[in-house]
Amino acid sequence: MQWSILGLAAAVGIGAGCSSTTSSPETAPIIAFADVARQAGIGAFVHDNGAAGDKYYAEQMGSGGGWIDYDGDGWLDIMLMGGGQWNRAPKVGYRPLWLFRNRGDGTFEDRTAQAGLADVHAYTIGMAAADYDNDGDTDFLLTNLNHNMLFRNEGGFFTEVGKAAGLSEHDEWSSSALFFDANNDSWLDVYVGNYADWTPETDKFCPEGAQIKLYCVPADYSGMPSRFYLGSETGVFQDVTVEAGTYSAYGKSLGMAEFDYNRDGWSDFVVANDGEGDLLFHNNQDGTFTERGVLSGVAFSEHGEARAGMGIDIGVVDSTGEPSIFVGNFSEEMIGVYRHTGQGLFLDRAATSRIGQPSLNTLAFGLFLFDVELDGDLDLFSANGHVYPDRLVDQDKITYRQRSQLFENVGQGFFNEVAPAITLPLTALMVARGAAYADYDKDGDVDILITENDGPAHLWRNEHKGNNFLRIGVEAKRGNRDGLGTRIVALVQGARQERRIRSGSSYLSQNEFVVTFGLGQAEQADSVWVHWPLGAVQVFGPVAANQEIHLVEGED
Repeated sequence: MQWSILGLAAAVGIGAGCSSTTSSPETAPIIAFADVARQAGIGAFVHDNGAAGDKYYAEQMGSGGGWIDYDGDGWLDIMLMGGGQWNRAPKVGYRPLWLFRNRGDGTFEDRTAQAGLADVHAYTIGMAAADYDNDGDTDFLLTNLNHNMLFRNEGGFFTEVGKAAGLSEHDEWSSSALFFDANNDSWLDVYVGNYADWTPETDKFCPEGAQIKLYCVPADYSGMPSRFYLGSETGVFQDVTVEAGTYSAYGKSLGMAEFDYNRDGWSDFVVANDGEGDLLFHNNQDGTFTERGVLSGVAFSEHGEARAGMGIDIGVVDSTGEPSIFVGNFSEEMIGVYRHTGQGLFLDRAATSRIGQPSLNTLAFGLFLFDVELDGDLDLFSANGHVYPDRLVDQDKITYRQRSQLFENVGQGFFNEVAPAITLPLTALMVARGAAYADYDKDGDVDILITENDGPAHLWRNEHKGNNFLRIGVEAKRGNRDGLGTRIVALVQGARQERRIRSGSSYLSQNEFVVTFGLGQAEQADSVWVHWPLGAVQVFGPVAANQEIHLVEGED
């Protein structure tokens, strides 16, 4: 096997750990974070939503951000969306895009201009990153309030090629985006979520009984259908939204995530819609999809109501081996939790999971699953913040600025909310939007990046201690080079863990592609099964704990 150990030995000690399956008081795992944004060098970033008193509907949308190793040095860099101005003209001090290079010592430096990204003029919303042209470096799609942009990476310098690539033809309000190989031809395709049919010129006066203008609600505007583009080796994408069966008149799409719920080797995906039913697109294996949101049980709440779906993620959180879908919703709406029960049906577990009740007073945007304390199961993080500062004056429990929530998986898909007093960042009140995870400092645990609307970005360094880990990155040779769609199963002391290499998820944001397995006190994963995108399966192991390895398809 060709493994690359990426600098973790010095940080944590390869092979370190206790052989006991239970923790001693000295090694008992803890949950702790520190907000290190300023110390790390990203404190200068501020999102600008363009607000100037007009209460434009789109002002409460952003911002997004995420992780991208743009220079290929093995250290994850940070990209942040800066927002924009309504006249689309340059403004002194306004920056729609920010790129911070990871120095490898826990700090970042602003390299936006050096990477060719200083002259971007747009109202930026979100991002999705992937090696769409299979040339060995990471490119990214920038979603905007106007024309979207595709940036091709040429050795750490970006060139905007959206128009030539067929992705910048429409002046639409886009949100999140998802790269995946829909037809298993080894070239990545992309689904771009669109939101509402709105412009500053068509903005409505929404007083809601008052004499002054307030921010409008989603029902005041019609949705804008999302778009699905088929990729190819030419680097040009073809809009096949209608032909592929992915057209939906509902619109108002905000989050999307890829998975293979029926294990047939073909990518399916879920879309979270704001005030409309959520969508499940089943892959027909012939270049088309069938929408099964209502039939599968994921479209509505347990009471048959459409909710304000925002962030989304999917993972196996219990011993059933079946995926569960998590969807962030509006205040007074539970976070949605749907577990696949087989035969294409999903069971609503929002209340049963014990996530539902604690999430009623929050508005969840960025949302993702990760193993916060490396004990072997996936926990849930939700970045929260409201959208109506002027409609909450008389509210006692629901506020505009909100704290984030962390739900610890205590076994079999049951969760307990981690008390904010456990770690200081959980007490911080924010107007949070995007949220993305990565192990930026290579110490084996997963850190968190959070963006605020019209505010700063936050970098929460995970200060976990007490458990072991195994991190795995992949490179596909037959499929798309990033290995998107790769399913990895680790067996640890008789327990099974599953992770998936994929784009999308959360809200407007990009997570890392490397997956993390928490090993608890185990000193190794007994075996690792890699299910490559085009069907090949390789088995490795045993694999020692506390390292990051790079697996190449077809290599021993």
